[in-house]
Amino acid sequence: MEELFETFDESGTRLGAVARSEVHRLGYWHRASNIFLFRSNGKLLIQRRQLSKDICPGAWDVSAAEHLKPGETFEEGAHRGLIEELGIRGIKIEAWGDVVKARHDNPVLGIKDFEFQQSFRGTYDGPVKIDTSEVLEARDIDLETLESEMNNSPESFTPWFLRRAEDLQLFAGYAP
Repeated sequence: MEELFETFDESGTRLGAVARSEVHRLGYWHRASNIFLFRSNGKLLIQRRQLSKDICPGAWDVSAAEHLKPGETFEEGAHRGLIEELGIRGIKIEAWGDVVKARHDNPVLGIKDFEFQQSFRGTYDGPVKIDTSEVLEARDIDLETLESEMNNSPESFTPWFLRRAEDLQLFAGYAP
């Protein structure tokens, strides 16, 4: 059975559950969590999306990003994403910034990805066990190098990662 997303109108009024493919084809608003995991040395854990992904295949992304299931809170979705994508359980994360509206429209692929996104941050120095069906690879990167790579090759990153890096002033510094 296809994954269901809880949908909303642009003002945030709940509309009901709709199949993922329909949500992205018709441009229904839905919710997602973005997680930024820092190492105690200040590096950020980032992941490269699997080539089989329908949206931004092969692009570098935040530590984990997760669409929410119907009835799930942003934080619950964030923790589920950490478990599913990176094998990380039970760590402390905190909301970072406000819920933002994000639009990713790709007419060539017939995708209208309209999301309410909440970012989270946390510190984690343990091992990562990637789910190879979702994640191609993961790496730690210092913020100076990440900023340079984003400026020189923005097409290598997901549009929401680029926007959140700007919105959250990622390169202004973060002390874990």
